[in-house]
Amino acid sequence: INAGRELNHTSLQPHPCFKVRLSRRRWAVVLLFSSYSLCNAFQWIQYGSINNVFVRFYGVSAFAIDWLSMSYMLTYIPLLFPVRGLRLIALAGSALNALGAWVKLGSLKPHLFPITVLGQVICSLAQVFILGMPSRIASVWFSSREVSTACSIAVFGNQLGIAVGFLVPPVLVPNVDDVEKLAYHISIMFFMTAGVATALFILVVIVFKEKPPHPPSRAQALIQSRPTEEYSYMQSILRLLRNANFLLLMVTYGLNTGCFYALSTLLNRMVIRHYPGEEVNAGRIGLTIILSGMVGALISGIWLDRTKAYKQTTLVVYTMSLVGMITYTFTLSLGHLWVVFLTAGMLGFFMTGYLPLGFEFAAELTYPESEGTSSGLLNVSAQIFGIAFTIGQGQIIDCFGTKAGNLLLCSFLFLGTIMTAFIKADLRRQQANLDNEQTVSKSLLQSLLCPCY
Repeated sequence: INAGRELNHTSLQPHPCFKVRLSRRRWAVVLLFSSYSLCNAFQWIQYGSINNVFVRFYGVSAFAIDWLSMSYMLTYIPLLFPVRGLRLIALAGSALNALGAWVKLGSLKPHLFPITVLGQVICSLAQVFILGMPSRIASVWFSSREVSTACSIAVFGNQLGIAVGFLVPPVLVPNVDDVEKLAYHISIMFFMTAGVATALFILVVIVFKEKPPHPPSRAQALIQSRPTEEYSYMQSILRLLRNANFLLLMVTYGLNTGCFYALSTLLNRMVIRHYPGEEVNAGRIGLTIILSGMVGALISGIWLDRTKAYKQTTLVVYTMSLVGMITYTFTLSLGHLWVVFLTAGMLGFFMTGYLPLGFEFAAELTYPESEGTSSGLLNVSAQIFGIAFTIGQGQIIDCFGTKAGNLLLCSFLFLGTIMTAFIKADLRRQQANLDNEQTVSKSLLQSLLCPCY
């Protein structure tokens, strides 16, 4: 395989009698991860989805509330950790998520904005242990025929959490004038979040395991047969940064996902600007973006598992994200909410549906490197572009209006589409699975003499 140029291929060969078997626990693991990822994503967007309400409650600027969302992006960049011990990282992520939720309960007075910032920063630390996990969990626990679908399900939690974050806060925290009543409504939201986060942490302690008893695929068997001392996190990153195809994907993924982060953070401000008093519908538009994106992600995952057409699928979805963004840009100000719902759904289907595609394409391009490392670098790129786009688009909206701000995102999506066309489909993981299936079939006679069973 091509990856043999970078790592000693002979040292990665598993024993011919290496057992490959699926674990029933795999679905419980991916669904539990998806659930606490949901809770963490909800806490990311719960301020931005009712930006104007928190601006009035805490007496701060809209930009200060935007930073509560951007804190997630800023924290991730310097604190990228290797995703090696799945159970340890799951425990850390779910514990920090619950702790941050409880800290926010101490910020139910207008002068306690710094406390809510502290709680949000703790939740952003939890995200460091969450974002790189989907492709790693899918690879460690699922077969080669299920891996793309499993990755999509793992990403679903994050997307569904954002969807709930758009839908629930406008309902639980109405835009009332009485500050005491507002504090009461906010406390309900914070208490519910803390309770759910704590319950999920307890479930992680009980249910989440490091890995299944047997590898689920030949590619994973190769990884597990590698001696531990051969792995170096920094060397892995250096190898990835020398991979031209991965570098292109890292930039294009950052551009697309950064646009999504900016759009999500500023959605309330954009909708309220054209449709005053429509906080609930602004949340529902965000919900529409995410739910349609989840459908797109699921369809893309199933399609990839069947066709393995990573390059073609990624390029088509990226191009349609650009088309969706252009359509949304020129229909937002028409004065018809139903049109905004329609175009936002189209945009979400492709833009949000792209997220798991990027993880899986990266895992293919970088095998046998750790999926957590490649996913982590993709997310660093997304956070950097997310901060830049959120600040830039926010300032442009304030000075020139929403159309100019959205055109900024359109221009970068166009650049990302062009760059995606230059990525070569070097599917190393698929080639490894094929090579090892052939190796096992050739050694069938030898296995009869092997005392493995």
